[in-house]
Amino acid sequence: MAAAELEQMALQYATEAQKADQSGSREVAILKYQRAVDVLLRLVALYPNSPQSRLYVEKANQYRERIKQLREGGDYPTASNNANGDTVVVLEENPKVSWDSVIGVDTAKEAIIESIVYPQRRPDLFPLGWPKGILLYGPPGCGKTLLAAAVASEIQAQFYQVDASAIMSKWLGESEKNVARLFDKARAAAGAGEAVILFIDEADALVGIRNEEVGGEARVRDEFLAQMDGVNDKGKNSSIYVVAATNKPWVFDEPFIRRFEKRIYVPLPDQRSRVELFRFYTKKLRLADDVDLDELAAITDGYSGSDIKDICQSAQMKVVKEFFEENGAAGLVAGSPKGEPRPLAMSDFKDVISKRKPSVSKTMVALYEKWTAEHAAL
Repeated sequence: MAAAELEQMALQYATEAQKADQSGSREVAILKYQRAVDVLLRLVALYPNSPQSRLYVEKANQYRERIKQLREGGDYPTASNNANGDTVVVLEENPKVSWDSVIGVDTAKEAIIESIVYPQRRPDLFPLGWPKGILLYGPPGCGKTLLAAAVASEIQAQFYQVDASAIMSKWLGESEKNVARLFDKARAAAGAGEAVILFIDEADALVGIRNEEVGGEARVRDEFLAQMDGVNDKGKNSSIYVVAATNKPWVFDEPFIRRFEKRIYVPLPDQRSRVELFRFYTKKLRLADDVDLDELAAITDGYSGSDIKDICQSAQMKVVKEFFEENGAAGLVAGSPKGEPRPLAMSDFKDVISKRKPSVSKTMVALYEKWTAEHAAL
């Protein structure tokens, strides 16, 4: 039996179980829950490497727990069975992120300004329309989320930030409905005259191609592509922008790539950008005179922006630990006569860097550059 059929069978048993549970038919509910568990575990056995397998196991465990509760006389938990699509959306009104906090990705920043800010400011200058789908790809920790939040702040847009893995609902049959709900929310806001940035983080979890795929994953991708067609309709100049971010662009197929007219590489920071990052993250720290930000940038070639933030944080923690060890309990009181930790020295940063390797390998960088050569669209 195909995965889609098994999934539909599990959904049917689960639905019947919940109805029986609500009506107080305990024995029927137990029977149906158990059948749903059996089908879910069969799906896991057939497709052990599918990302959905984890969700099937979780759901099976929830049904087992409900069976146990029913046998002990528990009532139907109506609140926990509310598969509400709103839970997958995080809405921030006009996020307060300035361009100044987006450091070291000038090319990506320029491309996203051209794609979103200019059309939003002067739509009359774009008679052929403008890009509505923007894919930000590159190593983790390089500012993709900040870019999306900053452009939303710039145009005072409603910012819907969504973790794609959250859309893949634990409720069978709900994932594709979550996608539709999400776009419905965006259209409602745009219909009220507001610009909307729909930011989908880890988009590969939602629509990436896989060697093993169960029915739910295919339906979610189909629903997402259909919704993107509606956003990209050349006859509509709505203010909905779908910004997707991924660390794995190579898992997308051609239909997905085609719907994202702008595909923007957000790379590791170069030497100049690393200097700016060190300056940004150390501006609130006390530095000794021997700290050379240019040298620090030179010895952190291949490190991400997030890596550099962690280095600065670890260096500060190093001197704070030393301060506490030297001053004991007195050091725990603000304004203590024992004073403050010493300034951070160059040796503190070098010590931290010597123990911390870059989070992105050269092999991964080569994969990003190869994909960029084949698919980039600025």
